Amino acid sequence: MASKIAGILVGLGVLGAVIFSTLDHVRATCQVCVEFQGRQLCEEASAADRDQAIMQAMNTACVQLSAGVTDGIQCNNQIPLSTQCSE
Repeated sequence: MASKIAGILVGLGVLGAVIFSTLDHVRATCQVCVEFQGRQLCEEASAADRDQAIMQAMNTACVQLSAGVTDGIQCNNQIPLSTQCSE
């Protein structure tokens, strides 16, 4: 029983360290609105810097707006309708 509790505590400690180290690197959060093939979608992402957050939000929106690799590439090449970031 004690070994199970010790294992759980170690697991929680590792999980906490991973979450803490991940959150420590988040410096920017951006919301990007994209239009592709007549549809619009806004997505939000957080990353180490503004450019990465914009790219991640754009990718997330384009995955939902596009159908396939070619459409996804075309969508990601669009200029966003709007971009709002906080750092």
